[in-house]
Amino acid sequence: MRIFVTGSIAYDYIMVFPGRFRDHILPDRMHVLSVSFLVESMTRLRGGTGANIAYNLGLLKERPVLVGSVGEDFAEYREWLERHGVDCSVVRVVPGDHTASCFINTDLQDNQITAFYPGAMAKAAELSILEAGATPSDLVLIAPNDPAAMNRYVRECVEAGIPYLYDPSMQLPRLERDDLEKGCRSARIVAGNDYEFGMMAEKLGVTEPELRRIAPITVMTRGEAGALITVDGEEFEIPPAKAREVLDPTGAGDAFRAGFVVGLHRGWPWPVVGRVAALTAVHAVERKGPQQHTYSVDEFRARYRENYGDAPELDHLRNHS
Repeated sequence: MRIFVTGSIAYDYIMVFPGRFRDHILPDRMHVLSVSFLVESMTRLRGGTGANIAYNLGLLKERPVLVGSVGEDFAEYREWLERHGVDCSVVRVVPGDHTASCFINTDLQDNQITAFYPGAMAKAAELSILEAGATPSDLVLIAPNDPAAMNRYVRECVEAGIPYLYDPSMQLPRLERDDLEKGCRSARIVAGNDYEFGMMAEKLGVTEPELRRIAPITVMTRGEAGALITVDGEEFEIPPAKAREVLDPTGAGDAFRAGFVVGLHRGWPWPVVGRVAALTAVHAVERKGPQQHTYSVDEFRARYRENYGDAPELDHLRNHS
């Protein structure tokens, strides 16, 4: 089974304003708002849901195929992903455009003003998961992306009989109800956090317990409360892994999905699958940026034992191909 990862590929520009936004906004002038903030720092980080998931899969010695559209500024990012085990051979460069970019300005009270430029991601719907080489023996991850692209990948997977994991998350407000329902009901796995499951249930007009059984497998993350995996109606409570420090939750959900897919791919028991996913996620929150963490397989296994005890399944992690 090969793992194809679709989703956004982006740069995150993180800026810090050494003050409070509210001190520079006049409530009685909101209709003519015009403000400018001088920031004290800016950091460019590699991000995007698809790229984040693929990066974490690479850390666990998978060889995922990343599918997405990028701009002419992607060369350094490509080298980084390939160095960490990601197959970028079908990533399409859109001439004359930039890779999707997110500009995040945070003040000293953690308030944020964010602007997102989709750039080359707007062309993602022109890519075909079938032309990328996916077959019914593979698994496709459909992560947040241009909605037209997400709908195309669902349609192609359904028509070709390719199993897929469906993770609409941050694109939930932009997806039409019918598209969301088709994506969920045809999926092998539906994933999201507890807030997103609430949003999906409301949009689909079902209860949350009904939503957790809409696909053969559903995965609902709950932050510090762990996760809930539901498989053909049977529920598995997954305890969280312990973070040594929490610096940035960005990308934790993407890392969780990568760990989950690794365990699924290798046929491990569901409690082990969930714990591997939780441990993959906790590494992400301990660094600023969704791809700033790294570890060896031996370090990962040792940390698993610290949190959950022994798991003989992980002894074969290094030799898996």
